[in-house]
Amino acid sequence: YLSGTMKLSLAVLSFAAAATAFTAVGPSRSTGLSTRVAFNNVFTPAPVARASTQLEAAKQVPHGGSLVDLILKTDEEKEAAIAKCSKEMQLTPRQLCDVELIMNGGFSPLTGFMDEATYKSVVDNVSLPDGLIFGLPVVFDTDDEDLSPGDIVLLKDGDRPIATVEFTDKYTPNKAYECKKCYGTSEIEHPGALMVATERGKYYLGGKVTGLNLPTRDFPCKTPAEVRETLPDDVDVVAFQCRNPVHRAHYELFTRALDDPLVGENGVVLVHPTCGPTQADDIPGTVRYKTYEVLKEETHNDRTRWEYLPYSMHMAGPREAIQHMLIRKNFGCTHFIIGRDMAGSKSSVTGEDYYGAYDAQDFAKEKGAELGVTPVPSLNLVYTEEEGYVTADEAKEKGLSEKKLSGTKFRQMLRGGEDIPEWFAFKSVVKVLRENV
Repeated sequence: YLSGTMKLSLAVLSFAAAATAFTAVGPSRSTGLSTRVAFNNVFTPAPVARASTQLEAAKQVPHGGSLVDLILKTDEEKEAAIAKCSKEMQLTPRQLCDVELIMNGGFSPLTGFMDEATYKSVVDNVSLPDGLIFGLPVVFDTDDEDLSPGDIVLLKDGDRPIATVEFTDKYTPNKAYECKKCYGTSEIEHPGALMVATERGKYYLGGKVTGLNLPTRDFPCKTPAEVRETLPDDVDVVAFQCRNPVHRAHYELFTRALDDPLVGENGVVLVHPTCGPTQADDIPGTVRYKTYEVLKEETHNDRTRWEYLPYSMHMAGPREAIQHMLIRKNFGCTHFIIGRDMAGSKSSVTGEDYYGAYDAQDFAKEKGAELGVTPVPSLNLVYTEEEGYVTADEAKEKGLSEKKLSGTKFRQMLRGGEDIPEWFAFKSVVKVLRENV
């Protein structure tokens, strides 16, 4: 799924980037489009069609109150929408993820790309103009000088029409300011800042999206409405986000999270990996998907559900934790596991962490009640010879012998065809990695 130029490596914390200056482009400006703000009547959120009584009774309320569904249902409607377009554009992989989450309700209550007012509110205040919490801006970027407010554009993925967008405004963002506020830094050694500086176009546009067809992917991505149909309506649903293959420690972490006092009895966990663009050194989404599928079969568990999210990572630490929580809220989750250094990143030059190990956890705890999602701090698990996986504190108290395997050593063993200890990784996952990386 990622660009073919990206390295098929297991490294998750290194990011190769040139250490060049990131210069601000114009005055500090901002954008926005909120479905809950009456900028224009066409931005009123569309309630999702309820497919079953189970969906009606889903325990978690969508963000903003209503689950957005912008996808047209009939061929006649789609043909009429396409006929209104005067231009067409190819979506980048990141734009494709954003369009999909706008039109399927994953970004509820948004009904389009953020206009300048909403963009500014999210960048400065972590909220939409009406005060509803929102972690990161969702924008449509372009270098096209001729693209203007009022244009209705057909957005395509190859030959497949995905959506139309009716642009309402066009503005030049201060990208350095945006990165400083959202990522905590404007250094392009940060992968998110590098993406904004080098991948995104000069201009941002706000506009209303009309959905035509979901993308065709190697990994199936159910809509929030479809996922909600599969979830129990009378127990807590704990979301686990990941962007890498799941190894033993991860599995122990999310299954044990169901025993946390914050989670009610008989809760279930929704393992919901992101399979869209991420850091250049991460495993491509299609390979990650294969590892999840074999692991799902190997570890079949009625209290564990697996779905896939078409989301493009920013590596924004605390702000991205909020973004993930609100998305999973729309998918029906009541709780969200926050790991150490969630969505964190290191400088590609110095190797220094941009965020503290618990910054994301602390921010999630601060905003959890307002967001309506309960953060569940992840356990710090270690493997011991005597008792298997236990918390680090327990291992220290009992004087247990810890076994460790560094990421570097794991990659060396993987490439060299050496046996990977089963306490560290599942055989099925190792097999997929060796065949595809």
